Amino acid sequence: MNISVTKAAKEWGVSRTTIYQKVNDGELSRTADKKIDTAEMLRVFGEPVSKKRTEHSLNTFDNTHSNSQAVLSNTVFEHQLELEKLKNEYLQQQVSEQKQLIENYQQQIIQLNRTLEKANASIHDFAQVRLLEFKKSESNDEVQAEQDQYEPPPPTTDKKKKWWRF
Repeated sequence: MNISVTKAAKEWGVSRTTIYQKVNDGELSRTADKKIDTAEMLRVFGEPVSKKRTEHSLNTFDNTHSNSQAVLSNTVFEHQLELEKLKNEYLQQQVSEQKQLIENYQQQIIQLNRTLEKANASIHDFAQVRLLEFKKSESNDEVQAEQDQYEPPPPTTDKKKKWWRF
C-alpha cells in the first residue's frame, strides 16, 4: 500500500523533512507518483507510532494516566535539553567571535607598536641631526664672532624708498 509523505510522517511520528532526507540519502524510496510504500516505511522506521500506541494502550490500560504524564514530562525535559543545547551553541559561537575580536585587536596593537617604534626612531634620528646642526652652527658663530672683532662693520647706505604708482 502506498501513502503520501504527510500521512507517513503522521503515522510514524517523524517529520516530513526527515522522510525527505532519507529519500535524498537513498535510505528510503518513493514510487513514480511520489508516494511511499508502507513496507519501505516499516523497513526504515519500524512499526508506526499509531500502531505502537494502540498495542501499548491495550496492554497497559491502567497505566495510561501515569504513562502520559511520564511522556509529557520526558517531552518537556527533551525540549528543555534542546533549548539548553541551543543556548550552549550560541554562547560557544559568541565566545569564538569574542576570541577572534581579541586576536584582531592584539594584531592591531602589535602593528601600532611597530609604527610607534619607527616613529620614535625617526624622531631620535631627527633630533640627532638637529643637535649636530646646532653644534656646527654654534662653532661657526664663535668663529664669526672672532672675525668680527678684527673687521670694521660694513658701511650703511641710505636708500630712498620708491613709491609705485598704479
